[in-house]
Amino acid sequence: MNVREKLLSGLVIPAHPLALTAERKLDERRQRALTRYYLAAGAGGIAVGVHTTQFAIRDPKFALLRPVLELAMEESADKEVVKIAGVCGKRQQAEKEAELAATLGFDVALLSLAALRGEPVPQLLEHAHSIASTIPIMGFYLQSSVGGCVLPYEFWRGLAEIENVVAIKIAPFNRYHTLDVVRAVAQSGRAREIALYTGNDDHILLDLVTQFDFSGEKVRFAGGLLGQWAVWTKTAVGHLNLIKGRLSPVPADLLTLAEQLTDANSAIFDPAHSFHGCIPGIHEILRQQGLLAGRWCLDPNEDLSPGQIEEINRVCQAYPHLQDNSFVKEHLDEWLS
Repeated sequence: MNVREKLLSGLVIPAHPLALTAERKLDERRQRALTRYYLAAGAGGIAVGVHTTQFAIRDPKFALLRPVLELAMEESADKEVVKIAGVCGKRQQAEKEAELAATLGFDVALLSLAALRGEPVPQLLEHAHSIASTIPIMGFYLQSSVGGCVLPYEFWRGLAEIENVVAIKIAPFNRYHTLDVVRAVAQSGRAREIALYTGNDDHILLDLVTQFDFSGEKVRFAGGLLGQWAVWTKTAVGHLNLIKGRLSPVPADLLTLAEQLTDANSAIFDPAHSFHGCIPGIHEILRQQGLLAGRWCLDPNEDLSPGQIEEINRVCQAYPHLQDNSFVKEHLDEWLS
């Protein structure tokens, strides 16, 4: 099965966090442990160098992009999973990152266009063509709250026509913008070639159970590439498998589960404070499970927002069935070895 077929089959793909020591240096042991956890949990892919990994890894004073990509490849190279590397920046930077990812053996580049904010659609498509000439790409609609830009239907229709586009991660946290992408792919005639992946952490299960129909052009999300799935990953795999087996009619208990997961995500991702505590929230769950030593970020000012820990504790107490604590506890020592 090639990469395109794997993505179309529907995968759980966690957005890989960055493990740091208290001195805010790379914690290689725990970085490897995270990758081992995701693979053991049944993830069908991993995404590294993305928003959840912290874009600051590219800052020369940290110079962590290559090290974290290399660690992920060392742990997953012999596994039948899709390896995705985040690629961002303007043309020169993006081309260098794409070349690095391809050289290291990554299968796909998740292409962020945040650095090209304000550029017209033809220039954005030219940029995408350039990266696609080096490595297969997954388009990326990043929500504006964390640096993304609004991308119109015309862009997504044009992107869908690029042969080496194998998937699109849709994460604008906006139903209108989500529909722009889904409709563009459906009407491009390439819905059977381009896998749609939800990145809408506030709407995960509802995205996955929905069949979209645009005058007979039908399309579904295949899977998800999500920061939320960087925690409780074993449970996420179970959720996706459940949905694959029960697409129609959608049972009421699955709709209830969808809203519980959204409530949990609200605590972890911190929309109440414009997502300031999103990455620390993910880290806190992993810290409580023992996978991380702390919730440190490269930016010392990036931590949980006021009241966020109380919200995290609330949802952890309310929804034990969303968690995979027993699974992590059982295998933690071997992942850390």
